[in-house]
Amino acid sequence: MKIPVIKQLVEKYSKEELEAAEAAIAEEQKPAIDIPGDDEGEQLTHAYAAIQVIQSMEDNSVDFKTALREYTGRVRNSIS
Repeated sequence: MKIPVIKQLVEKYSKEELEAAEAAIAEEQKPAIDIPGDDEGEQLTHAYAAIQVIQSMEDNSVDFKTALREYTGRVRNSIS
């Protein structure tokens, strides 16, 4: 998971575009938008993270940094 890629995706694409890309990657198809990543797993991670950050920004009326911090905190808690 690369934070600069997530930031780029949040700034460049809508949640709907990212959801469509996530679905395409999950179905082993080429997404309509460019999702950077070393492999499909990393691309899927970046798309999912960007969707979660956008959702948090919308639901909680917070800025990107706050939403990203919340997301990365949830990720850290889930793997520890």
